[in-house]
Amino acid sequence: MCRNIKVLYNFSPPTTDDEVNAAALQFVRKVSGMTKPSQVNEAAFARAIEAVAGATRELLGELVTAAPAKDREVEAERRKARSAARFA
Repeated sequence: MCRNIKVLYNFSPPTTDDEVNAAALQFVRKVSGMTKPSQVNEAAFARAIEAVAGATRELLGELVTAAPAKDREVEAERRKARSAARFA
């Protein structure tokens, strides 16, 4: 369920709001144990996603590093190679 949660910090180009929201959605799904909430729980689910996304944005905005930004394409290729080796 948490495959979309990946490192979001120190990338070039910077992390987008869509990536932060996707990670927050996956986190809330994992914690709640449901992929789609019932109508009764939809509001709480949406608030939780927004809270997690907000905390993530705040964290990413406050982190400091001297390391050069990682390239998204290179990191994606590394993930694919690890996956291929793992599931080959």
